[in-house]
Amino acid sequence: MHSAVLLIEFGSIILALGLLGRAAARIQLSPIPLYLLAGLAFGEGGLLPLGASEEFVATGAEIGVILLLLMLGLEYTASDLVSNLKAHYPSGLVDCALNALPGAAAALLLGWGPVAAVVLAGVTWISSSGVIAKVLGDLGRVGNRETPVILSVLVLEDLAMAVYLPIITALVAGVGLAAGSVTLAVALGAAGLVLFVAVRYGRVISRFVSSDDPEKLLLVVLGLTILVAGVAQQLQVSAAVGAFLVGIALSGEVAEGAHTLLSPLRDLFAAVFFVFFGLHTDPASIPPVLLPALALAVVTAATKIATGYWAARRAGLSVKARWRAGGALVARGEFSIVIAGLAVSAGVERSLGPLATAYVLILVVLGPLTARWTEPLAMRVTQRFRKPGDGAEGKGSLTPGAGTEREPVPDSSSS
Repeated sequence: MHSAVLLIEFGSIILALGLLGRAAARIQLSPIPLYLLAGLAFGEGGLLPLGASEEFVATGAEIGVILLLLMLGLEYTASDLVSNLKAHYPSGLVDCALNALPGAAAALLLGWGPVAAVVLAGVTWISSSGVIAKVLGDLGRVGNRETPVILSVLVLEDLAMAVYLPIITALVAGVGLAAGSVTLAVALGAAGLVLFVAVRYGRVISRFVSSDDPEKLLLVVLGLTILVAGVAQQLQVSAAVGAFLVGIALSGEVAEGAHTLLSPLRDLFAAVFFVFFGLHTDPASIPPVLLPALALAVVTAATKIATGYWAARRAGLSVKARWRAGGALVARGEFSIVIAGLAVSAGVERSLGPLATAYVLILVVLGPLTARWTEPLAMRVTQRFRKPGDGAEGKGSLTPGAGTEREPVPDSSSS
């Protein structure tokens, strides 16, 4: 009887997610906010609280986090990460300073303490690679000159996760300074070792994993990823970091084949993860934190736009491209929820989960709008204050994407 109820509940969740995803695609919106709302509806205090399937959903959510980070790692090679770090690290430092500090300050002002401050700093810092990639594709900007700048900022954020997540894991677990230092040292050592092995022996690893049979390739890559993630967790290093490093180590045809095979699984379990996060958030707890979440969303939307503008300016791009780069970086999503989920699971601060949920809901909806409208609005404003004869740079219409630069971009935009 228990298994029947479990199947009915879990099947209902998957069906609901499929219908929500279809609805989101029709209105050209990321499905993440709808998945979070579904979790709120199925969770404690919601319309249809779950019972039998909650533990099963929790396991699926953990797999979802692992697959999210694995797929992210597959997007980049170790050499890509090293070259991006060398060329664009100033943009990464500006990104961290402008976007992490508001989150940390908000947590301290709310009286949540230093651990919650470090967690909320990560929530406001990391942009959503998945949402931004989809928005760029929808707007036809993949070939734009500012796209490599946007990708560089995202890559640096992803690389920073390999250091940040172990710190968060140690902090929320309440371990001492010595134990936390050991955890961080192990994480950095593992990351450095994997990057070294991937650069020197990436082809050997890929040949070992490679298979012409899609079934065998799927089983080997998935099994290796979950195994490494489990070992990382056992060493008090985040399982997500372990999965991310496995993705980096794989390259070439293996990475492309694994990406194709694992994408549907990633989408399924990532959706389950967002639902699981919503399950652990009482809808009644969101209204009290809605105003702080809205204020934080407004501030960090502005700081992300400033980050993209600065990075594109440093790359020597035009004013229009700078505004487009800034507007594209606003969306937060999966990784903000992953970071908040670690703290919520450890019971760091009861209001942190609701605040993160409301914050992500706001920015995942606002992000596509800022990507579309930041540049034309900025050009319209600057045009009003521009002196006659200053040039045609400020002559922009209020049409989304107007004046978009379409010069060919080398390798990084076509990958």
